[in-house]
Amino acid sequence: MTDSVFRRFIHSSQETVFSGAKGVETVSLESEDDDDDAVMNEFLSRFVWIMRGKLTEVYTDADKKEIDAMLHVIVGKVVSEMEEDRLEHFIDSGSQEFSEDLWTTVREVSSVVLEDMKKAKKKEKMRSFLQSEEVKEMTRFAGEIGIRGDMLRELRFKWAREKLEDSEFYESLDRMRKDPMELEVESQSHGNDEDDDQEVSLPKRSGKIMYNIYGLDLSKPKWAEVAEQIHEAGGSIWPQDPKPISGKCKVVTERIVSLQVDDDPSPLIAEWIELLQPTRIDWVALLDRLKERNVQMYFKVAELVLDEETFQTNVRDYSQLVDEHSKHNQLDDAERIVQKMNEKGLTPDIWTNATMVHMYSKAGNLNRAKQAFESLKSQGFQPDHKVYSSMVMAFVNAGDLNSADSLRKHMELKKFKPSEDLYLALLRSFALNADPTGADRISTQMEFHGYQLGLEPYTYLIEANSRSGNPYQARKYFDDIIKHGYKPDDKCIALMIAAYANKNLLDNGLQLLLQFEKDGTELGLATYSALIDWLSKLQLVDEAEDLLEKFTEKGVSPSLDVHISLCDMYAHAREEKKTLQALGVLEANKDKLKLADFERVINALIAGGFRQDAERMHNLMKAQGFTTSNQLSISLKASQTFSRGHL
Repeated sequence: MTDSVFRRFIHSSQETVFSGAKGVETVSLESEDDDDDAVMNEFLSRFVWIMRGKLTEVYTDADKKEIDAMLHVIVGKVVSEMEEDRLEHFIDSGSQEFSEDLWTTVREVSSVVLEDMKKAKKKEKMRSFLQSEEVKEMTRFAGEIGIRGDMLRELRFKWAREKLEDSEFYESLDRMRKDPMELEVESQSHGNDEDDDQEVSLPKRSGKIMYNIYGLDLSKPKWAEVAEQIHEAGGSIWPQDPKPISGKCKVVTERIVSLQVDDDPSPLIAEWIELLQPTRIDWVALLDRLKERNVQMYFKVAELVLDEETFQTNVRDYSQLVDEHSKHNQLDDAERIVQKMNEKGLTPDIWTNATMVHMYSKAGNLNRAKQAFESLKSQGFQPDHKVYSSMVMAFVNAGDLNSADSLRKHMELKKFKPSEDLYLALLRSFALNADPTGADRISTQMEFHGYQLGLEPYTYLIEANSRSGNPYQARKYFDDIIKHGYKPDDKCIALMIAAYANKNLLDNGLQLLLQFEKDGTELGLATYSALIDWLSKLQLVDEAEDLLEKFTEKGVSPSLDVHISLCDMYAHAREEKKTLQALGVLEANKDKLKLADFERVINALIAGGFRQDAERMHNLMKAQGFTTSNQLSISLKASQTFSRGHL
């Protein structure tokens, strides 16, 4: 142990005075208010406690009085050196009055004592931060939102440790700011002629130490019990370090970390257990390394560890693994871990159910998301902002907009402000479902909660009114876009053209196009697609084909919607070759066609006399899981009847 380490600890300990254990007689001092004496007596108290054990082990035949006499001699020498401010020299160089073996023991014990005092000081600080108002407030809040048991305890210690680390950091900054000249003067005042990097020497004694540590009667069993209780209590606050790994165990550890995805880690894990005899902290250290370097192997090992007795598995370990699987979109693996919980008789906790809500929502499994959501509420947990948002999105993705909007309202009543993305998702769904009333309601709530309507929300409002056949309301929102300083994009213009096309308002459509031409706005491919669709319904084949050249000029293939429009137009025009060409593209992309697309193409084929092609497309539609509407069934039967009558 170096002189500088001992000095630095004594200096830092002046702010913390250690008290004796409850029910223990304290050290007698001439001046109880002297912090320096308190630190020194703490050192001597611990020193005597450990030295008594060392002497008892060596001198097995010696009685208590002989051991006490030996301790008096050793402690007396230490005390005399302290009184004459030579303790650092005594620790560094030893004493000629002690044998080499005895001196080695004194030095080892001194090192252990100072290290224990450092740890005790940190524990004392840790206790104070655990009782701080800020940590208590965070703990109360965590309890109010449903966090209980071990998880709440871990969070409380985590917050206290963070406060401790902040405190130590700022203390180190304060020491760094001290004037170097002040350090030099202080060093000279204590007779220190050593290097400048030593912070401060031992403080001057203010009086003689009246050394009387429990009458040196430290052999009573009650002191061992007190020490054991203090050690156990301290261990819960100050976590253990993992065991050092070396030799063969280190080699096995590296082999585990380096395993490939398809390798079985069980044999190496068994060997690792035999070599290290791990505790929970050792398992955690191994899993952290695997998560950092080999994520897929981490999942395998983490699942194996759940069955290890030394890991001391709890519910939170299962929920953490479920959460990790969820982050990597591994739904089946997460469900398997939950199934393991159920098999072991463990009820999934709040965290697990919350994770499952997010995961099932993301995967589009509404029923399972609802089950997890109801399980959360049955446990008395009030869903938070994230859980509500995930559940709303689950309803949106399933197309259940009424339930989604109802839950959104409930969310707002609970004082949770939906995010802008959540509002946009709802607005987009109402637009796709041609529900302008629902879209207006969502846009109003967006503005009420402070979100400014920009180009995207206005575009969805135009789409909702366009699909529902209300071109004038769509045009109002279109004009609002320009009024608020936004420039309509290609999609927005295309939706406005489609709104006019739905009511066949040619004059309005032409005026809009002339306005863009006057402003120098270049039309995009989405707008050309909308115009081709409009012209195809009007059977203006030449004009539609002229616009089709725009795609060739830009080097882009026409979209699937364009091919649907062309097939419709050519079928009605009875142009067989071009009809079959467009139909071939649609058949190749049958998985992307919606029910309305199938019905439009089949009706066009029937109208154009392509009965066999219509039957083939009808079979493809049924193979995709779509149900034939009554109107389409009537059209197909009528075409078959007409065909037989014609023959």
